[in-house]
Amino acid sequence: MSKKTILVLSDHPLSPSGVGTQTKYMIEALLATGRYRFVCLGGAMKHEDYTPMNVDPWGTDWTIFPVDGYGNEETIRSVLRQEKPDVLWFMTDPRFYGWLWEMENEVRAVVPMMYYHVWDNYPYPMFNGDFYRSSDHVACISKVTYDIVQTVAPSVQCSYLPHGVSSEAFKKLTKAEDTLKVKNLRQHLTHGNPNKKLFFWNNRNARRKQSGTIIWWFKEFLDDVGHDKATLVMHTDARDPHGQDLPHLIEHLGITDGQVILSTTKTSAEELAVMYNAADFTINISDAEGFGLATLESLACGTPIIVNMTGGLQEQVTDGKNWFGWGIHPASKTIIGSLQVPYIYEDRMNQEDFHNTLKKALNVSSKAYKKMSAGGLKHIKDNYSFEQLTNSWVETMDKFIEENGSWETRKNYQRWHLMEVA
Repeated sequence: MSKKTILVLSDHPLSPSGVGTQTKYMIEALLATGRYRFVCLGGAMKHEDYTPMNVDPWGTDWTIFPVDGYGNEETIRSVLRQEKPDVLWFMTDPRFYGWLWEMENEVRAVVPMMYYHVWDNYPYPMFNGDFYRSSDHVACISKVTYDIVQTVAPSVQCSYLPHGVSSEAFKKLTKAEDTLKVKNLRQHLTHGNPNKKLFFWNNRNARRKQSGTIIWWFKEFLDDVGHDKATLVMHTDARDPHGQDLPHLIEHLGITDGQVILSTTKTSAEELAVMYNAADFTINISDAEGFGLATLESLACGTPIIVNMTGGLQEQVTDGKNWFGWGIHPASKTIIGSLQVPYIYEDRMNQEDFHNTLKKALNVSSKAYKKMSAGGLKHIKDNYSFEQLTNSWVETMDKFIEENGSWETRKNYQRWHLMEVA
């Protein structure tokens, strides 16, 4: 059987963004089946070289075309003519692909479009509906998203396909040499204080991620309970144009003695797993979060989570019966926006609820902690394993291609021209 070609529009799969990282994971998992080849428009990052690249060890089965922004009409026309894909698979905010929707009829004449819905915080149905109805299939990252699509566009074919996590990279470390790494790292970060709680924050330094707020709130929390009680480790870009100057903020707030530690060196998934294992809790207080990959990785390592109950984070912290950490319910909902993205909901928690939750973490019993840790590990195994999700993606892709036709069964590609009517 010949391999099916999938054209992906997303963040660059080799970039550090959550969307880029998960794109990479899903592509690698599907490539391993030997059933597909991938062509990617790698956007949302600066490029020094725009030469198409093949990704090792996949060779011509995985090609990335670096593009500015998220591409444009001429780029997609060129790639369609050259690669003749069987599926156009796009993800992240649909408004980043304004040019794609303007040529929807042209593109869908030759290749079916699947939208991987990775965002939940748009007011509906005002803005989402048209994008859903302009797709041949919507694959939903969370149950929240799935419910929205079903409500807004019930006629659109959709499926629930969440992110997954690699059990090879992210796991509870038990081998002697790994536990020694965890022990040494923890000792270093806590300055040898075995009673100090270690909180981990692994996110982009971006406004909605609340990178500055968590530093401020954590400092005031320690002012209340004692500076020797806990340390916050933040794995992020210390200075980001979409976020804040975190070293300056730490200095301005007078934070000393390792109360907040910045980890800014890019590291491997295996090294990240050591950090998750060393931490007592992983925190995510984002105002808006489509999914939150870091907290999924944390649970896979046996480390409970503290999260704002927004978007896909709700499904990670609890299965409706058991809790794998603590979820903080938002105290208010606001709407922000820009010219490009007019409206986004933000679910905001308050400082008091955050502090009270951290106090629970300081005083959690060993029995309760072990229950949360074991429950999180089972939750990941049952619902977010790569093996299960890869099978779901294969089934979804193959059914989608069969139902919508491939390049050979649809119209031959012709560039459309606007013609004046006399």
